[in-house]
Formats: sequence, structure tokens, C-alpha cells
Amino acid sequence: MNTLFMHCRPGFESEVCSEISEHAARLNVAGYAKAKTASAYAEFICTEEDGAERLMRGQRFAELIFPRQWARGIFIDLPETDRISVILAHMADFPLCGSLWLEMVDTNDGKELSNFCKKFEVHLRKALMAAGKLVDDAHKPRLLLTFKSGREVFMGLAESNNSAMWPMGIPRLKFPREAPSRSTLKLEEAWHHFIPRDQWDERLHSDMTGVDLGAAPGGWTWQLVNRGMLVTAIDNGPMAESLMDTGLVQHLMADGFTFKPKQPVDWMVCDIVEKPARNAAMLEEWIGEGHCREAVVNLKLPMKQRYAEVKRLLERIADGFKARGIRVEIGCKQLYHDREEVTCHLRRLDIKKPKSR
Repeated sequence: MNTLFMHCRPGFESEVCSEISEHAARLNVAGYAKAKTASAYAEFICTEEDGAERLMRGQRFAELIFPRQWARGIFIDLPETDRISVILAHMADFPLCGSLWLEMVDTNDGKELSNFCKKFEVHLRKALMAAGKLVDDAHKPRLLLTFKSGREVFMGLAESNNSAMWPMGIPRLKFPREAPSRSTLKLEEAWHHFIPRDQWDERLHSDMTGVDLGAAPGGWTWQLVNRGMLVTAIDNGPMAESLMDTGLVQHLMADGFTFKPKQPVDWMVCDIVEKPARNAAMLEEWIGEGHCREAVVNLKLPMKQRYAEVKRLLERIADGFKARGIRVEIGCKQLYHDREEVTCHLRRLDIKKPKSR
């Protein structure tokens, strides 16, 4: 099982290859990355038998930017009938697994396999349990089967605590009808990715305050309001009346890049379409000057050298905080609801919490 298989957004295969190759070199794992444009996945072929396992053991999945999901394993061909017998035969080389996910790549062809996978999973799960290869145990590795077609599948393994939270890394979030735009799902997904669910009540509660830069019509503001926060919405455009009627939103028509709060707030969020370097500088200033304790900001990506640009900006932000002598937790991910962008989350660790309202 010397192949590492990684899902990604179609069109970002080369970014995955660049990123995983860098980590493999850091961990002294020999191999090479390969991918086809718009295939929605990439592979890293290790030249040593245990290379993929060492790579996954040495790298936290949550800290990867462009891969949505990963697994180490092998490709196998399936017959038109009796696919389960072939899978069971290959399971002889696999350890006992604690869960099973059937996946497909995020392309139109891949999505056509969704119904097949749902039906096939029921029968495969029963067969694996009967064969003693599958139990309900989160501490054991997860078996991930990624179907490229009904006849070809990648059989892989990943630890449940070091892989995506959802199959294929695609969250199952429902668009709230009350929200004024679908962009609201980007902020909700960011919270799921960057904040452990058992910390939401502590870090996202109704005694907090927030600022939404570039807020109109209010998709991200809605998420803050939905948690009961008082929000200052900064945008020259109109906000949704339903949000203003809550009494929790103050709308200021101002420039998001020049506005600063009179008092520190708990959260700053920003989805302004601007050059990534400018958004990154603003993010560093808000956290560095103590204007907020936590922030979620989208960085729009250039057309080329996207991984290199993100890495450069993250290093610049980290160097800026080091020069200031402050401790900041930095996270970055291309979320499922992102497009030509990545989402950054910063949390300052050495600042007093703003006073409750």
C-alpha cells in the first residue's frame, strides 16, 4: 500500500501535488506526485512500501490546505458481477477496520456513481462484518473505497482522527432558508473545520461581539447573529432587512479596509474580494493590534502558483506575529464551499477576552 490518494477541488490537482511533495520531502519519504487536470484527485507514489503510512503518520491532515481527503492503499479492478468477493480477497492484506466509507471523486462522472455506492455499501458492509474484517470501533483505521467507476476502485486506509470529518471531505450542511445568501455556508463550514464541536459553546456564544467586513447582504453576519452575537456589519451595500430586524446588527457604510472597532471584539470575519496580500495584511493587523481575538478571512487566489502564494502569505503572517512577540494559532484550508480561494482562521492566544456586553 505505497500509494497516497487525495481528493481535491477540480482544477487544484497541481496544488495538492506541490503541497504533499513538500511534506514528503520534510519527512524523508521518497516518491513522486502525479495528477490529471480536472480529475479532482491526486496521488503520491511512494518508492518504499511503508512510505504512505509514514507520510500520514508524520503529517496532520487538518493542517493540509488543498487535499479534502486522503487514504493509503491500492487500486484494484472489479468484475461486472461479484465485486464483493474480489474486495474481500484483497482485504486479507488489510487490518481489521473500525468504519467504512464509500466515496467517489467530485466530478460529474463521479457523482453519477452516488446511487450505486449507496446501494452497494449496504451489501458490502454486511459481507465485511460477516468476514470479521469490520467492527464498530473508532480507534481502528477507517476503510475508504473511492470508486473511479463501477469497475475500478481505490481501497484505502486512514485513521478516523487524522482524516476528513466527512466522506470526500464534503460537509453535509443544510442551507438555512433565513440566511440572505449561500455564502453563509462558507463560514459555517469554517467553524466545523477550525473549531472542535465541543468548544462551540465556549467560543461562539451570545455574550460575544463580532465585526463582518464586506458584509452585504449578510450571509456571514447571519451566522454570527444565529449564535446570538452583537454584530457590526461594514459594507456600502444594503443588508437584508430580516437581519436588521433582529436588533443585533449595526450597519455602517464604511470601507472595510479602514474601519477599526472602538472596542476589541471577539470575532472578525471577512469575505471581501480583494488581492490576497491585502486581505492577509488586514488579517495580521486586526489580530496583531488586538482588535479581535479570532478571525475568519477568505484569501482569493491568483491563477498560477497558488500553493506557493498561500504559503508565502502564511509565512509572512507568522513572521509578523513573531516580530510582535505574540502567540497566534493559524489555520488555512480550501473548504468545500470555497472556489478560487482559501479560508484562514486565526486565534490569538495571549490576549484578554473582550468584556461581555
